[in-house]
Amino acid sequence: MFSRTWNWKNEISPLLGSYLVPCRSFRDGIMTISFLLRSCLRSAVRSLPKAALIRNTSSMTEGLQPASVVVLPRSLAPAFESFCQGNRGPLPLLGQSEAVKTLPQLSAVSDIRTICPQLQKYKFGTCTGILTSLEEHSEQLKEMVTFIIDCSFSIEEALEQAGIPRRDLTGPSHAGAYKTTVPCATIAGFCCPLVVTMRPIPKDKLERLLQATHAIRGQQGQPIHIGDPGLLGIEALSKPDYGSYVECRPEDVPVFWPSPLTSLEAVISCKAPLAFASPPGCMVMVPKDTASSASCLTPEMVPEVHAISKDPLHYSIVSAPAAQKVRELESTIAVDPGNRGIGHLLLKDELLQAALSLSHARSVLVTTGFPTHFNHEPPEETDGPPGAIALAAFLQALGKETAMVVDQRALNLHMRIVEDAIRQGVLKTPIPILTYQGRSMEDARAFLCKDGDPKSPRFDHLVAIERAGRAADGNYYNARKMNIKHLVDPIDDIFLAAQKIPGISSTGVGDGGNELGMGKVKAAVKKHIRNGDVIACDVEADFAVIAGVSNWGGYALACALYILNSCQVHERYLRRATGPSRRAGEQSWIQALPSVAKEEKMLGILVENQVRSGVSGIVGMEVDGLPFHDVHAEMIRKLVGATTVHM
Repeated sequence: MFSRTWNWKNEISPLLGSYLVPCRSFRDGIMTISFLLRSCLRSAVRSLPKAALIRNTSSMTEGLQPASVVVLPRSLAPAFESFCQGNRGPLPLLGQSEAVKTLPQLSAVSDIRTICPQLQKYKFGTCTGILTSLEEHSEQLKEMVTFIIDCSFSIEEALEQAGIPRRDLTGPSHAGAYKTTVPCATIAGFCCPLVVTMRPIPKDKLERLLQATHAIRGQQGQPIHIGDPGLLGIEALSKPDYGSYVECRPEDVPVFWPSPLTSLEAVISCKAPLAFASPPGCMVMVPKDTASSASCLTPEMVPEVHAISKDPLHYSIVSAPAAQKVRELESTIAVDPGNRGIGHLLLKDELLQAALSLSHARSVLVTTGFPTHFNHEPPEETDGPPGAIALAAFLQALGKETAMVVDQRALNLHMRIVEDAIRQGVLKTPIPILTYQGRSMEDARAFLCKDGDPKSPRFDHLVAIERAGRAADGNYYNARKMNIKHLVDPIDDIFLAAQKIPGISSTGVGDGGNELGMGKVKAAVKKHIRNGDVIACDVEADFAVIAGVSNWGGYALACALYILNSCQVHERYLRRATGPSRRAGEQSWIQALPSVAKEEKMLGILVENQVRSGVSGIVGMEVDGLPFHDVHAEMIRKLVGATTVHM
């Protein structure tokens, strides 16, 4: 980031004069005014502070890069500088200077398509004209400051490097840009919506594109959204707010980058009595610096792209090292201590994709409860609640709304468990506990959506951890093929209803195939799991996380969320490259991770409430017949150790 004031007026402006040569060039489909510096200026270019210089691209004039200009009253300068620094994705500030008294008189050279003006004039947030000279405003400029905003990243160059043909524009202007409903971080009184630009990318070339953008500009070249434009509040891609639409074909995925045109929205929103800004598609050329660009090219930050939702279409990104760490967690929990044959149920990257989807969620509903001990009270087992509460605790630490839904007959049990967990420090914040006893899909939709409106879901992700799942015959079975339907409320219907409500994803965590969500792997359950032809759950989730013990899946999801939110690539994508980094919360996230001490307390709470081990049926410090201290404690240490090791 620019660390010292670049006096553009003092270091460059005095040298310009008659040496500025106006010309028109179409660089990467964007109309620019290129100010070509002659040889006598090269020494001045080299003398500029390195912090003010940025990366070259192949189509740029040697030694120069494109930028846009914003001129504001001096009284607003500190606030706008802070605003840019707090929203570096759309507003990468190169420097600022005292506004020049008179910008060189440069008439735009006309073209067969359009004329490109130099500066737009704003009064109290309204554009009042287009200027090619500021000579008449020389007195006002004495009390104004010029900001230079980097426009050097070329999407078209990335497309070319990735071997993706460019698309023709539907109009005579530059590629379209869109105002979103995503707010930039409000800083020092400045606030405005994020503006983005879009390119349609064939689905099978997304990974290649991200590799190309990384190679050109590192993290700063990465998109901030891939998928449905509605998730950014864009109603129609065919109607950009700036420029011309780039047509999307059926096989394409819309990919969005932050746009420096966000600066125009900032100028409009601040309602300054007088301001100037570069019009859309028009840029000036300023010195560049290859040194600063090299610092943003970190090989370990090469991104991966993963689909996390089909309706609405949504992809997420994560660095390759972070993705590999999550895959290691998936392998760690996939051990099969009960020799049930769960290895046959494993699907690649289900933990990663489930965690990515959860990372984007705002409100999560978690369910658990498998009443396998139907002759005892309570009939629940010790597998499920610890994993569910461990995940809920971490979701709360990330600031997500989190609730649990359980069987009505087990409501008091789970309320006591949560109260005891708070008292003993396992949980910091109470978890709202709900019940559901609906009788129809309409009831399930009403439960999931505000006023039953599918466009207003209360939750955007459902998670089932060791929750009894409905079999094909409508019954619920434990591993021994005993029907426990009389003890289970139809929470499966919530998951079924969610499949038809856009914007709600689901995850199932299981260790035997009869758990809610395991319908995704039911064919493998029927073939490879004992009694699978009868007990296999028929209700599928979007993601099926398989673990040797379901609690481990809950722990692994919490750990995966820590890895993702600590990943610079993913974290920037989550916040759309606006506002400050959320990694400042990392210390509280570490405290929210599962630990041997917390999980020992959690299991102790279950024992105090007479909850039994799933396999042995004993009331004691074990889960699924496996002792806590010898097996589960070691698993927790492995997961947390692999999670917190430096990437």
